[in-house]
Amino acid sequence: MLQIRCISDTGEQLGVISTSDAMRLAEARGMDLVEISPTANPPVCRIMNFGKYRYEESRKEKLARKHQSSTVVKEMKFHVNVEEHDYQTKLNHIIEFLKKNHRVKASLLFRGRENEHRDLGYAMMNRLIKDCEPVGSAEAPPRMFGNNLMIMLRPAKSGGGN
Repeated sequence: MLQIRCISDTGEQLGVISTSDAMRLAEARGMDLVEISPTANPPVCRIMNFGKYRYEESRKEKLARKHQSSTVVKEMKFHVNVEEHDYQTKLNHIIEFLKKNHRVKASLLFRGRENEHRDLGYAMMNRLIKDCEPVGSAEAPPRMFGNNLMIMLRPAKSGGGN
C-alpha cells in the first residue's frame, strides 16, 4: 500500500499515512485528496475542496492578467523628400507617443530613384533620433529591411518628461 504525507484542510500535518486512509478522511470531511508534491518522498497530499481551489486559482490568473501592462508600438512612416512642416508634425506625434510610454517604430520607405540616395534617409533618421533625445532614445541604429529604413524608439527611463 502506498504511503503519503497528508495535510488536513486546516493546514495541520496528519503525518505519513496510507492513501486509502487519507481518502477516507477526505470523504468524511466532504472534500478531495489532492496531490501537492508528487516528487517528494513520500508524496505530499492535501485534503481540500478542489473546486474551490480551482476557482481561486482562476481568479488569481484573471487578476494577474488585468494588472499586466502591454507595451504598445506606434508606427510613423516617412519618405526621403518629406517637407519640413510635415517632418515637424510627425516628430510632434512621435514625442507625444514617447511621453505616453509607447514604443515608436519609425520607417522610411525608399521608392524608385530614392534608392540611389540612401544617405539622405540615414541623415533624416539620425536627425529624428537627435530630435527625440529629450523624451526617448533609439534601441539600435537605423537598419535596412528591403526598401525600408527602420528604427525603434523607446521612452526615456525618467517616464518621458510628463
